[in-house]
Amino acid sequence: MVNVEDRLSFFPALYRVEANPDTGMWMLYLTIVILSIVVFKLGFAKKLPLFKSALIYLFLILGCTVLTFLAVFLPVTEGLIIAALILIIYKVRLRREQAKGTI
Repeated sequence: MVNVEDRLSFFPALYRVEANPDTGMWMLYLTIVILSIVVFKLGFAKKLPLFKSALIYLFLILGCTVLTFLAVFLPVTEGLIIAALILIIYKVRLRREQAKGTI
């Protein structure tokens, strides 16, 4: 018999999805939504009109529903954290280079 607790990814295990599925899945969903918005803002966001931005964020939030189910056993949240860290490092170095005047 397979023990589900041993197969969980880090964040679902942290949020105790197996013991408290309702609260744990909502917390996982909110974590994925927040990280997805951060990654989107750091890497892809452009100045758009309000309606277009709202539409993009609506589809982003809807897409996070699928990612939440995948994140129970796959490292989706951890990948989003790494993507956010890489983009933060990139933005910091870009601003530093722009301040020096080399770019």
